[in-house]
Amino acid sequence: MNVDRIFTQNAIRIPRSATLADAAALMRDHHVGALLVTEDAADNHRVLGIVTDRDLVIQAVAEGVAPRECTVGEVMTRALATVQRSADLREALEAMRRNGVRRLAVVDGIGEPVGMVSMDDILDALGTELASLAAVVRSELDHEIARKANRAEISG
Repeated sequence: MNVDRIFTQNAIRIPRSATLADAAALMRDHHVGALLVTEDAADNHRVLGIVTDRDLVIQAVAEGVAPRECTVGEVMTRALATVQRSADLREALEAMRRNGVRRLAVVDGIGEPVGMVSMDDILDALGTELASLAAVVRSELDHEIARKANRAEISG
């Protein structure tokens, strides 16, 4: 399975000058745990980094930083961990492990972010795949049991 099938398109973006309170409200309103951070100009969507709910807690709340005074740019992670949208889930998991993150920006063929994939997205997809596999195995077992019962009736 490829990242392209499970990632969230159109990741929510926030300008680096926005406050941490703004970021927290945006995360709450969109039910996400990470935002792509962009330049401040409204027409400039160049991604500078990422800010996560963990960044807000660890770098701001735990340090006693005022969320309405501190900007996203002050706590964001500048090194954006990415994965190609055509990558398989194994590659995405390896990128998460290598970068020590639970979320990756999904990029297109020219390296532009087009969305986000999280560990939860991957676990949900793998769970669905495993459930489908279990259903196939169960069905095969049921058929085998029925064949054996049928053979027993014919011979007995």
